[in-house]
Amino acid sequence: MKNDFRFAAFFIAAVSAATLAGAWFFQLVVGLAPCPLCLEQRIPYYVAVPLAIVVAALADKKAFARIGFASLAIVLAIGCALAIYHAGVEWKFWAGPQDCSGAVVELNSGSLIEQMNRTRVVRCDEIPWQLFGISLAGYNALIAGALTLFAAWTAARGK
Repeated sequence: MKNDFRFAAFFIAAVSAATLAGAWFFQLVVGLAPCPLCLEQRIPYYVAVPLAIVVAALADKKAFARIGFASLAIVLAIGCALAIYHAGVEWKFWAGPQDCSGAVVELNSGSLIEQMNRTRVVRCDEIPWQLFGISLAGYNALIAGALTLFAAWTAARGK
């Protein structure tokens, strides 16, 4: 059982790290600038990777491992919820935050207008890339949801 816990923890760490690497790939190589909601969706993975490594290191302690997997399930569920929220904003199911989904206000000041023209606003309610009709936020919801279920199942299965 302890080796199963260790493998499961490393699996969660690896998939979480790969998801972050994918986000950085789309940002740095493909050139898709992340919106504020995209950046927020990364935070649970920044927590999950080191937490999963700690859980793997202490997998011999079954009680700690189960608590660790339950904690991972909570962190990843938050990530899934953030991704579902962002996908809903992209599909116009609900309004997103004003800082990345609100209307652009026109101001009539020369230097301010020039500054605004040079500023690139990355909108949260637009889908910059999709595959098979699913956006990056949608894929993130699927990945985080699957990892949530896996972590919860792993926490619950030890006797």
